[in-house]
Amino acid sequence: MSKLISELLPVIGHTVVIYLFLMIALRVAGRHQIGQLSVIDLVVLILLGSAVETAMVNGDTSLAAGIACSGTLLILNRLFTWLIQRVRPLNRELNGDPITLISDGRFVEENLRRAGLTHEDVLQALRARGLADVSEARFAVMEVNGSITVIPRHAKVHRSSRTTKEAT
Repeated sequence: MSKLISELLPVIGHTVVIYLFLMIALRVAGRHQIGQLSVIDLVVLILLGSAVETAMVNGDTSLAAGIACSGTLLILNRLFTWLIQRVRPLNRELNGDPITLISDGRFVEENLRRAGLTHEDVLQALRARGLADVSEARFAVMEVNGSITVIPRHAKVHRSSRTTKEAT
């Protein structure tokens, strides 16, 4: 039994390192790639899985190594989800903030560059919501999940006079 555990420890260690590397690498890649997968993005994600599989299991293709690797990934995912929900700065660092892409009918060029989007990407989101031109949008915001929310210029904006206190 201890021989099995000692053989699986490298699998668990490699899995942890690769998980952390991919978390950081995908965060650096940006929300656009994750939130709106193109065919190329999907191929890259599939190939990433294949490319790191051998390294995670340390060349061991046994059932035990596969279970150790899968179990480690599930535990790490649950741990990071728990941490992100409870540690606000970590949540903000990993998930980011919404990014304003259009403000008062004009593109916010700096934010488009930061989000890795083109005018055409945003215009596609506008057309999907029935707007023909950027001037018809009051705001367009890239949400933390990569989706684009559009507020038409003619939409009524409801403001609350009540302030809410953030939980600490």
